[in-house]
Amino acid sequence: MSGAIQAFLEGAGPDARGRSLFDVLAMDNAALERNHDFIQWLFPLREPSRAMPEAPVLTDADVEAIRNSGMAQYALAAATDRMDAFYRATHDWLMPNDHNHLRITRIIRSLRLLVGDEQADAFRAAILARVEATRAPVSARSRGYWTTA
Repeated sequence: MSGAIQAFLEGAGPDARGRSLFDVLAMDNAALERNHDFIQWLFPLREPSRAMPEAPVLTDADVEAIRNSGMAQYALAAATDRMDAFYRATHDWLMPNDHNHLRITRIIRSLRLLVGDEQADAFRAAILARVEATRAPVSARSRGYWTTA
């Protein structure tokens, strides 16, 4: 699958379901909540996904190529903005445990790997601010994963 993830992030190739980057970014909030196979494409990591074992896994070459691709960096910024908007607009994840908590950890880790600490920390800060502002009972375990991601 090497190269497929870079092509997806550059808008030049589909994910495993045939969707383009633009199709995924255009999903409404209900579709983002309902679908569980896009986050690994928007925010890939070096290790396999336990939730979606067929999702792409980054190689060292993929990481370097994505870090050096202006288009992929733009896509990661757009994906970060879209997921930030999703978490600001929805409330179901503001509970002790939710599948979105794993997504949030993935986003922070992927941003740290592919974009940089500043962007990863900014996304994490926005999530934690939302938790604080709503006094959501998000578990200490989830918050701990976000802090160490």
